[in-house]
Amino acid sequence: MRLVPPVSPTAPLPDAAAANWVDRHAPTALKPWLKLGRFDRPTGIWLLMLPGWSGIALAAASEGRWPNAWLLVAFFVGAALMRAAGCAYNDIVDRDFDAKVARTAGRPIPSGQISVKGAWAFVAGCCLVSLAILLTMPPLAIALGVGSLALVAAYPFMKRITWWPQAWLGLTFNWGALLGYAAATGRVELPALLLYASGIFWTLGYDTIYAVQDLEDDALAGVKSSARRLGAAAAKAVLGFYVAAFALALGSAWAAGLGPLFLPPAALFGMHLSRQAARLDVNDPKGALALFKSNALAGALLFLAIVAGMWKGPAIGI
Repeated sequence: MRLVPPVSPTAPLPDAAAANWVDRHAPTALKPWLKLGRFDRPTGIWLLMLPGWSGIALAAASEGRWPNAWLLVAFFVGAALMRAAGCAYNDIVDRDFDAKVARTAGRPIPSGQISVKGAWAFVAGCCLVSLAILLTMPPLAIALGVGSLALVAAYPFMKRITWWPQAWLGLTFNWGALLGYAAATGRVELPALLLYASGIFWTLGYDTIYAVQDLEDDALAGVKSSARRLGAAAAKAVLGFYVAAFALALGSAWAAGLGPLFLPPAALFGMHLSRQAARLDVNDPKGALALFKSNALAGALLFLAIVAGMWKGPAIGI
């Protein structure tokens, strides 16, 4: 077995920016808790939040109005808290695997900075605040929010039973597209379903890129991933996933009757995705991390495209 070098509890974690705000500015006593919730690595917050924002914007743009500002704020706070809860839960379940992988050995639970009991309390606290936010929304949105917990609970076990845990993450991380649309309208319709499907393929692509960082360690630890399954074909597969994501996003805009101003930022979204696939190298873990992080911009471009589609010129024709 490969020996994992010890990681200083005061050092930034390998997939966090060296100058991240937690390591630079947070009080010492809070750092392990903030790292448990991945607040030192905020990309995941945007990737969880942006599908929700896009769902809210899609509902609004289809009716020719601006997205509800309160819902945008609520989804930002809820995404930050539920991502933190999900990461802590994932670390509880994966603590033995994490101790064997260089990138994750310094996380608060496997490194002994936070106990399993303390991590469970953290999960409960984040979930309770998120529930309070959810209860301000329509009944269908509440039901969808509660239902998402089944996806979250099952996710850490997917890497043990399937080569495609990234697909399950897609189901989980993009649930906000349905939830956001339902929060804005009280219902779920075809445009939201197509947006959700687009997000699943988007996540399948970017999380395959993310998994490239751990190819060697995952093989040694017996962890399955789409990156391991695809091997040298990963870049071509990611391009295919992204083509599907882009096509389904166009379909969602068409179904919602968005105007033509959707198209320019949507084209940038598509170009951004294709650039990632072209630059992916399975032998370059650091490059893969940078490509993964760039998906926050990709998601923002799609959100911007949907908002721009609020202008009701000639509807998009496909």
